[in-house]
Amino acid sequence: MTLPDDKPAAGIPDRLYGRRRGHPLRARQQRLLAETLPRLRLSAAAAADPRAAFGGPVEQLWLEVGFGGGEHALALVAAHPGIGLIASEVFENGLCSLLSRLVPEGAEATAPLPPNLRLWPEDARRLLGLLPEASLDRLYLMFPDPWPKARHAKRRFVHPALLPVVARALRPGAEWRIASDDPTYQAWVAEVFAGTALFDLAPPADARPPGWPGTRYEAKALREGRRPLYRVATRR
Repeated sequence: MTLPDDKPAAGIPDRLYGRRRGHPLRARQQRLLAETLPRLRLSAAAAADPRAAFGGPVEQLWLEVGFGGGEHALALVAAHPGIGLIASEVFENGLCSLLSRLVPEGAEATAPLPPNLRLWPEDARRLLGLLPEASLDRLYLMFPDPWPKARHAKRRFVHPALLPVVARALRPGAEWRIASDDPTYQAWVAEVFAGTALFDLAPPADARPPGWPGTRYEAKALREGRRPLYRVATRR
């Protein structure tokens, strides 16, 4: 299923995210977006052959949707140098947070960058429509915005209308890893996956499994007494 540029496919909500920008960008942030981001950006044309977009051969192709501050994505890249990770985020301040961890100030245009990382600063649903069928080996959705109000449920990335789009891009046996501390979203995940034959959803873990890097959102949830759940949906 291809998502056109001007509107989503039938039944898919037109937007899953809120703001693209928070506070006004500082000069350093502006340089990161102007000089560093283009060096890591995955183009729409390159999405047709995503493995060729990296700085060398990759054993697997992973995607993180909504990487927030970038600490989880960068931990994956550091721990798995043989994989190619596409990290997607539309929020400019989040993009700047990740990029600022990679390059020192003053070297935005010249500092070396991880060869196994590419960034997609657009709606991840468009990328899913551009990727070849069965091209992804793993998908991460870590502590997404829960959109807790009933009228906003259509904006959740875990959505019945979006499952076929995700499933098309994942190879059989690929894992979709999902973590959330929001009870409404946790219940929603169980409900949505119960209604599909595309995935097998394993029982939730209430402690972060080995090999799952932590995130700032997880740390905040634990500090504030919320209980994250960690789930794996396997593509049939």
